[in-house]
Amino acid sequence: AFFAAQVVKSTASLKEKQETVDPPEALKCIPALALSDIPKEAKSLPSEATESQGATLLTHELFTNDVLYIEAAFDMRPVPQELLPLVPLFCRCLTSMGTKQGSFVDLTQRIGQKTGGVAAYPFTSDVRGQEAPCAYVMIKGKTMADKADDLLEIMREVLLDVAFDDQARFKQMVLETKAGMEARVVGSGHSVAAARLDGMNSIAGYVGEQMGGLSYLQYVRSLAEKVDEDWDGVLAGLEGIRSALLSRDGCIINLTGDDKTLSAAQSPIDGFLGALPAKGGLIQTWDTKLVRANEGLVVPTQVNYVGKAANLYESGYELTGSAYVISKMLGTTWLWDRVRVSGGAYGGFCDFDSHSGMFTYLSYRDPNLMGTLDNYDGTVEFLRKLEMDEDSLSKAIIGCIGDIDSYQLPDAKGYTSFMRHLLKVKDEERQQRRDEILSTTVKDFHEFADALEAVRGPNANIVAVASADAVAAANEKSPDLLKIVKVL
Repeated sequence: AFFAAQVVKSTASLKEKQETVDPPEALKCIPALALSDIPKEAKSLPSEATESQGATLLTHELFTNDVLYIEAAFDMRPVPQELLPLVPLFCRCLTSMGTKQGSFVDLTQRIGQKTGGVAAYPFTSDVRGQEAPCAYVMIKGKTMADKADDLLEIMREVLLDVAFDDQARFKQMVLETKAGMEARVVGSGHSVAAARLDGMNSIAGYVGEQMGGLSYLQYVRSLAEKVDEDWDGVLAGLEGIRSALLSRDGCIINLTGDDKTLSAAQSPIDGFLGALPAKGGLIQTWDTKLVRANEGLVVPTQVNYVGKAANLYESGYELTGSAYVISKMLGTTWLWDRVRVSGGAYGGFCDFDSHSGMFTYLSYRDPNLMGTLDNYDGTVEFLRKLEMDEDSLSKAIIGCIGDIDSYQLPDAKGYTSFMRHLLKVKDEERQQRRDEILSTTVKDFHEFADALEAVRGPNANIVAVASADAVAAANEKSPDLLKIVKVL
């Protein structure tokens, strides 16, 4: 009895410490910047756009010590919707299957000898103000200026001459992908939940979920059987993606380097573009989204990953820079305290995608489910009643600016400028958002609570990656809350 009483007393003491706010005098001991130390002007990056053979060339003249960084982007929209889940494996094949000129081993050795690496991957995103997604297949590489010709020749070769016909190797890649996705659902279920929620919201989210979410896992499982039963059909799909994608018309080449390096790349770039087909496939109509539903994705686990989201733009919210400050602050205060410290989860955070309008709550390795959803819904009242002194507000603003102004190497600067081009983000808008961030007030926090009503209202959706017992308990507490989807 004495031991039990001590445990109760210790638990109460721990709970009190967890819920006690750090006193101002303790916080003032931490060195901090002042708001006046923050530059008012948004940093711009050097970028020049030109046309060549129907392609767009974006060049960023930055000191790179003679290293050339290249990204070639091919519009994914001509790819038929039914082939979208095959795109990630198509990308992997480009550098993992060998070409007509040599085996996979030969190709790997050439890439290692001549370059700093070559990789291909799909990229999708919403673009604010339009329904059509931004969707590209990217192939990127880096090399020294005097090896630019070698890099562009390797990129040309893997795109035009990749040999898809090694059935055994492709089957191995499919099985590796399947195992990796199954491990991801259990170990990083929050990303699977987020992709699922995005897929219910927009076409771009749907495309991304088809290529990296639960739908992708389901596709890869069926593909493993199809490789044995209908290899010709799989080959036809891979070739169909290639013929739809490859075209210099609409291709975007992103180049980062110093003046001498960019000049050295010009002739190899011309040769690379000249080798591509003049025209690709016709742009397809992708108009599908996942059916909106509250889902419990059942996996064998002792912890949960709880997601809840809604589109703020659909509820009439108009973007201001203060949203970035508020969403970051929530992750380090309310959600940290309620979901992580008191709730026992390894992580609790939120994300606001200003391109799509999606505001998403997520938890990581969470022992709770219903309690976490209650904490998400409690965010509205937390913001409405929030009181902040000038010091706390300044820290919230500076923390947000710290993310925006984070240090970048030259290649990252070139890639960031490339993303801004793809997503149609202008410097004028960036300056406007920065001004709004720096002028954020407590009133903005209170008003954002009204926007977050959407995430606790009927238009919000829940996706929880959880154990069968946790989902059953949630449905018992709130009948038919979650549609059960058995994943593993």
